[in-house]
Amino acid sequence: MQRREIQVRLGATRDRKAIAACDAQVASDLHRRELVDAAIAARRCWVSERSGTVCGYAVLTTNFFGRDFVELLYVAEDARRKGAGDTLLAAIEQARREDRLFTSTNESNGPMRALLERRDYQPSGRILNLDPADPELVFVKFLSGASTR
Repeated sequence: MQRREIQVRLGATRDRKAIAACDAQVASDLHRRELVDAAIAARRCWVSERSGTVCGYAVLTTNFFGRDFVELLYVAEDARRKGAGDTLLAAIEQARREDRLFTSTNESNGPMRALLERRDYQPSGRILNLDPADPELVFVKFLSGASTR
């Protein structure tokens, strides 16, 4: 199977419907929709496209002890393991001016953990009791050449 090229760009207001079509939870969960809308308005939401169709998105916040934190990275089911998550993280890493970038995922999320390992993220902590019997694992990537705030 030939891999189609994936493009990543900052999300815009016009992408709201496409993001909701990609991730049904955006349409059904008010908190998630507000998070995406705020990130778009703050120019902290990136979208990935394949063949002109949004196939994933990522939201960057500073809600993690004032640090850059990839709070949400979502890739549509049919686009998973085809480079969309990788290109989203690469674009965010390149755009950051901080010296490090944090993110987290559940211990049970093997595909995300594998992606983070491939992109040289390092374990940075473990949070218990957010999800029953599924600890949240925190990761950090030290970005070379980045300057601190």
